[in-house]
Amino acid sequence: MRPDVRIDRWLDDLSATLETASTLVARGHEDFVRDPAIPLAFEALSNRVGDLAKRLVAADPSRFSDPLWSQAARNRDFVVHHDDRVDADALWVTASRSFPELAELVERIRA
Repeated sequence: MRPDVRIDRWLDDLSATLETASTLVARGHEDFVRDPAIPLAFEALSNRVGDLAKRLVAADPSRFSDPLWSQAARNRDFVVHHDDRVDADALWVTASRSFPELAELVERIRA
């Protein structure tokens, strides 16, 4: 598969993942606190977002040089390797603030 096709596919996957997170965030912080499935979903989404960020940076480091890409990758590594220390409030901030910033970055890259 051509690299540009692969990158487009990863960007599509990333956009869909970020949209899923946005849908969960829209349910509100109270649901996040009340429903234990939502923090677990945010952990899984953080893993997916970070993995895709790593792939994109590796495929085209100059195009994906914004610090948000490395931040997403580091966040993924922390969530995956230190799941016993993941703070729920930090997950909420990641999903409600950082993910929308990354979604905007994806849109700018695609424009």
